[in-house]
Formats: sequence, C-alpha cells, structure tokens
Amino acid sequence: MPAFFCKLVPPRPTFVQDISPAEAAVMGRHALYWQERIEQGAQVFALGLVADPAGAFGVAVIEADGEATIRALTDADPAIRAGIGMRYEIHPMPRGVMHSR
Repeated sequence: MPAFFCKLVPPRPTFVQDISPAEAAVMGRHALYWQERIEQGAQVFALGLVADPAGAFGVAVIEADGEATIRALTDADPAIRAGIGMRYEIHPMPRGVMHSR
C-alpha cells in the first residue's frame, strides 16, 4: 500500500506564535479528528508539528490505498473545513520503509 507525505501549511508563518483563540479551538478539533482516525484504523505512521524556524507546519505520513483516500481524509480535517486559511500539500512516497505497530 502506498504512503503519502502530507504537509499542513498554516495561513501565515507566525501561526504558532500568534494563534487566536478561535484558531486554537479549530486546531483542537483538528487534533481530535486525527486521533479518532488513528483509533479507527487509519495507518498514520507520523503526525505532528514541525518547528521550522521559517514557519512551523504540520506533517503526517499516512499509508492508504491511493491519493483519493488521502484527499478525502485531509479534506474532512476540521483545520481545512473551518476556512481559516490552512491547506495541505500531498506528496506520494514511492519508496520507504514502514514499521509495524
């Protein structure tokens, strides 16, 4: 099954430093959404915040049957659905080694 690198790009480079209460609430729902996907069996191998000095971003490495499945997962993410300017970049990972749980 192929794996995908998913980068959650925030609306501005300073998002982590100056997040508003409304944005923080959305990101709380985002975290819960992914926790629920993992509990339901989504093959998420890495998920979290990357502290890039140029601007933090989120990352997930997910195994799925195809890009349509990944797009369905990311499109349903509350961080996207809330319309606060977040977006995903999705890249297939044609090679790699996944570990078992």
